[in-house]
Amino acid sequence: MKHLTPKAAWTWLQAETARRTAQGQDVPLFVDVRMEIESLYVGRPPGVVHIAWYEYPDLSANPLAFAAALETQAGAKDRPILLICRSGKRTLDAGAALEAAGFTDVAHVVHGFEGDLDDAFKRSSLNGWRFEGLPWEQM
Repeated sequence: MKHLTPKAAWTWLQAETARRTAQGQDVPLFVDVRMEIESLYVGRPPGVVHIAWYEYPDLSANPLAFAAALETQAGAKDRPILLICRSGKRTLDAGAALEAAGFTDVAHVVHGFEGDLDDAFKRSSLNGWRFEGLPWEQM
């Protein structure tokens, strides 16, 4: 699995989308693995597809179901996949599950959408997608 900083992930996503579009290939699939409520109310990058690693009320992952849902959305296991979550931790487990299921081109956004906690236990103040000023939207 590739580990991309938020800015590197955004640059890669744009370049790879342009390159693959020009070649008539499927563009990378950008996947938000957070719970749906997080994605909707906290915010998300534009163009992401939502496939939760786990969801309320269970809060437990089902790696096989996750990989199957992603394969349905992706259409092929060799399509480039970029994963994002809140802090970059869930995507490590989700990415490992995808690689175990045979996906061959998986990357994740280090520090995720909101980034690490600071000394005051707040996010988006040290690192992460939103901290870096990258595009995002909110319900």
